[in-house]
Amino acid sequence: MNKYFSSHFHQDKVTVHSNRTDQRCLNIVGRLVPVLLLSSIAATTIFSFYLIYPNPFPGIPKHELQVQHKSLSIQTHQDHAILNCDLFAGTWIRDFEGSRYTNSSCVTLPESKNCFKHGRMDKGFLNWRWKPEGCDLPRFDPKNFFEMVRGNKMAFIGDSVAKNHMDSLLCLLSLEEMPKEIYRDSEDRNMIWHFPNHDFTLMILWSRFLVAGEERVINGTSSGTYDLHLDKMDTNWTPNLPTIDYAIISNAHWFFRPIYVHKRDKLVGCVFCNERNVTNLSVGAAIGMTLRVALDYINGCWGCKGIATIVRTFSPAHFENGSWNTGGRCNRTSPLGKQDINMSGSELELRNIQVKEVKRAKKAGEKHVKSFRIVDVTKAMLMGADGHPGVFWDNKYMKGYSDCVHWCLPGPIDVWNDFLMAILERRTGIVSQNMSKI
Repeated sequence: MNKYFSSHFHQDKVTVHSNRTDQRCLNIVGRLVPVLLLSSIAATTIFSFYLIYPNPFPGIPKHELQVQHKSLSIQTHQDHAILNCDLFAGTWIRDFEGSRYTNSSCVTLPESKNCFKHGRMDKGFLNWRWKPEGCDLPRFDPKNFFEMVRGNKMAFIGDSVAKNHMDSLLCLLSLEEMPKEIYRDSEDRNMIWHFPNHDFTLMILWSRFLVAGEERVINGTSSGTYDLHLDKMDTNWTPNLPTIDYAIISNAHWFFRPIYVHKRDKLVGCVFCNERNVTNLSVGAAIGMTLRVALDYINGCWGCKGIATIVRTFSPAHFENGSWNTGGRCNRTSPLGKQDINMSGSELELRNIQVKEVKRAKKAGEKHVKSFRIVDVTKAMLMGADGHPGVFWDNKYMKGYSDCVHWCLPGPIDVWNDFLMAILERRTGIVSQNMSKI
């Protein structure tokens, strides 16, 4: 039986059924009329109420309702901006929130970096923050930092500027937990601190050059000339390497003096020597050679799997009207602008050499389960000329000399730990409340 014949055969039955259905529908509609009328009156009343009171729930302001509606799209935009932002390219902008700690609240602050104690009167240099182009750099969050490094050991490996960096971090972390001093040598060069509540150890391992180096002594007097050995490591830091989770490495300021560079039994060259038959090496060349050796050593360390190495780039000095021993001073009270710095100067040349070596080590580290990253402070600190102790450092051995190399605490150097935290967040995936992604 085809479809047409089937429809025709049932037509009479369908007509009878339809008549009965129409009668039931009329009965149902009759019963629904009062209900529909009441619903219409209720809807009209509610609508009129909203016209008179556009925001009937005072606990939720109208503008917040609008903000909540847009929050998801705004947050996605911010995440994208931070993820694609170069944190190290920017400028200093006014920020009257100031430092999170003071020279009196940080009990671990070294005397030589306590600029206010030694007479510095201006405090305006604390009212600036680093603003990257295209995003904001979140302020250091000690609680979240501890969550990222819980149960770990972090070592700053380098000279007194590396210690300056660690001292800044100690002051910031002390806002959350006071550290316990575990070790300190007689010269305050090698130190170990522990935060028991977070099982976190922080240390400074002193190293002038990262590789082995010794000063030449002539007739019992220090000469200021050094011999470096590219085939020998500085054993003040290398034995500790297998126990370290984070190595913050830096080198630079000790290279501005006569240095003979050796590899095995061969003299490779010399910095500031100008001797016949000896290859002249630039400061940058010597820094690059020693940093390469140090990073290669880390890559080749079999007991150091999983170690994260972070190289902090060159931190500029700001001597004006002379050098450190010829009356040079650093008296500025506000940072420089982009237009005031030389983007092709020697400071950025040294920085570029360091970045090049880190990129090389990072590529090699992929097969050694090692990671290498950069805290690129050079551009920010080229502009941060107002942050040095100057004459306000009270060094009893160097009365009258200005310190335009190190940094006051608190001061612009604290941004180094904003950078450091951002780098660790990228590595660990743990993010602070004020940064959902970086």
